Amino acid sequence: MDTGFAHAPIGILEVRPDGVVRDGNDAAETLLSVDMGTVAGESIATVFPDSVEGRVPQAFETPDGELSVEEYYPELDRWLAVDIVPAEEAVYVYLRDETDNRRREQQRDALQSDLHRLTIGTELIADVLGDLVAASTREDIAETICTQLGGTDIYEFAWVGERAVGAETIVLQAAAGTTGRTLDRIEAALDDDADLPELRAIERGEPTVVASLGEDESVPEPIRRAAFADGLGSLLAVPLTYGSSVYGVVGVYATERDAFTARERETFGTVGEMAGFAINATRNRSLLAADRVVELTLRLSDPATPFVAATADTDARIDVTGVIQQGEQLLCYVDAATACRSVEAMATTLSAHEAVTETRVVAEHDGGGSIELIQRIETPLGQLVSQGGTVQSATFGAADDRIVVELPPDEDVRRIADAITRRYDAAVLAKRERRRDEQTTGAVRDTVTARLTDRQAEALRTAFFADYFESPRGSTAEDVATALGITGPTLLHHLRAGQRKLLAAVFDATDEQTDSGRSNGDR
Repeated sequence: MDTGFAHAPIGILEVRPDGVVRDGNDAAETLLSVDMGTVAGESIATVFPDSVEGRVPQAFETPDGELSVEEYYPELDRWLAVDIVPAEEAVYVYLRDETDNRRREQQRDALQSDLHRLTIGTELIADVLGDLVAASTREDIAETICTQLGGTDIYEFAWVGERAVGAETIVLQAAAGTTGRTLDRIEAALDDDADLPELRAIERGEPTVVASLGEDESVPEPIRRAAFADGLGSLLAVPLTYGSSVYGVVGVYATERDAFTARERETFGTVGEMAGFAINATRNRSLLAADRVVELTLRLSDPATPFVAATADTDARIDVTGVIQQGEQLLCYVDAATACRSVEAMATTLSAHEAVTETRVVAEHDGGGSIELIQRIETPLGQLVSQGGTVQSATFGAADDRIVVELPPDEDVRRIADAITRRYDAAVLAKRERRRDEQTTGAVRDTVTARLTDRQAEALRTAFFADYFESPRGSTAEDVATALGITGPTLLHHLRAGQRKLLAAVFDATDEQTDSGRSNGDR
């Protein structure tokens, strides 16, 4: 090989027309990871490593002209551009390393693909959230999620399951997309109470990813087999949550392995929270607008209830006067008839219960007083409230431990009751459906409070049960604000705005009229 070829910046092999390598330069040695002194005299097929197409050795089997090819060589982990140029007495093979260029192209393509997926995903999530706002029933919510997610080209299918009250199992509610055999296996696994990623998402309360459906042994084998047959690579399970309540789960399946980026997981977490909020809102709307309601009366004697434990083996009595759900806890106000004990002693007894995080004496009088108490949601009372129930009355003491809860008529009341009685020492004493009279106290209350925002209603309820409006006050503004986890000025803002709306309703005036009167007449 002449001197010019020997020092060329690209690899050059000199090959006989029959495919035997004569010589090569230093660059060719480096690119092919060979020693030219050793391989000279060997065939081109021996010198060149294997590739998928194997087109370089094939070119010497029918050397009819020039050939340009670019191939990946796994043994070298390189992309090589090869030009084969026949001459009079030799064939020259020119080699260029295209690995860096190829990897840059792959990175660019991956970024473009991620951007495309992110754009579609962002638009999709916006559509889902928009439709959730308009959904009026839990069935609408499930259909909305499935139709939107299962109908896109970036996910194969989606399904929504509802969590059975008081249990860890979920029941299929809706599905959309190309479900194949995988959904059938999922339904069978639900019937068998098998351990599913969707159940783990409910337990953790956060999105759960299976990056490789075919290889993850935490997925039941029948589902792994079906997913492989259906060409599915990964899944994302997202719980539908509101505060500490988990209403269900959505399972989203994709064809690619590790298809769900960290950004997608975070975004889907927001979807789960919005769906949970929508489900909770539909339950509240259902109860508010229902012509008929179901009253469920239970005997609740389980020591998991702080009030049961506090009144056991004593003559004390506790009446729950107000219950306000705050995320993963319940803010309760109770009247305690403590007989020979002080209300401070009762508060101390309540605070010793594992479910109670904080107590405060609001007022004290002969034979008892009122107490503010914060308890975790994982109690019988919390489970009833988190399932859409409104506590009408709750009394605990030596004579009886009884709670009356009001539920919308479209709730599965039997399922809720069964879940409570299976899990706790409880029994259903009565269940009756009654028609709401338009002039009942509840109806009037609902009409008036419909004007309030959620935060205004929460602030007013808490202040009322905390005896803030009593004279003398049982709680200061700072006490009420602390119970709500907000600042004093924020509390006063909500109280004033809420009181103005309530007074406008009582005096048959609109907010606009009130504002107008204040701006024009109150000067």
